Amino acid sequence: MFIRAYLRASTKEQDAKRAKNELIAFANDHGHKIAAFYVENESGAILVRPKLMQLIEDAHKGDVVLVEQIDRLARLNQADWDTLKRMLSEKNLSIVSKELPTSYIALQPENSTEFMSSILQAINSMMLDMLAAIARKDYEDRRNRQMQGIARAKAEGKYLGRRKDTEKRKIIASLLKSGHSYSEIQGMTKCSRHLIADVAKEKTETNNCSLRVLL
Repeated sequence: MFIRAYLRASTKEQDAKRAKNELIAFANDHGHKIAAFYVENESGAILVRPKLMQLIEDAHKGDVVLVEQIDRLARLNQADWDTLKRMLSEKNLSIVSKELPTSYIALQPENSTEFMSSILQAINSMMLDMLAAIARKDYEDRRNRQMQGIARAKAEGKYLGRRKDTEKRKIIASLLKSGHSYSEIQGMTKCSRHLIADVAKEKTETNNCSLRVLL
């Protein structure tokens, strides 16, 4: 049995590998070892994530995808969740989650009857859908609370917006000055092209302002 573990955290500040040892112990308790790990820091509300897509591409028919919780795999809307399930189904991949005992059937030897196996798989599929829906609702609830908090802070004149990462912006400005391309800077700093463009625009505006002063 080939088990591929998927670990995810939403931001780079969070430790995506936090549950790695727990998943190793979980697999050992069921008499298996994890053959590959896929670790990334991306929002679970996004379907196309580099490491998740790589896992699906690497997987062979019948492999197991092991996660700590279903929300680590996805916080997707219904349409994207259906798409992900179809992608997994095309390779006959089984999802096993520590939080979902009915999913453990994928780790067990074929010692049950075909009828009982079909019943458990149907129950597991229903539970997966339910947990995925709960994960999405939790995501939407947190987003709504965040937006309400921002709206309230703006109304009270207390909203300052997201603080700029001045150190990273200095590094990007230095790399731009050295003639590095956007792609090179992205690779070195792990930032977005939008941030690079913003720093470049700020740098141009500063230069123009200095030029006007001299004139």
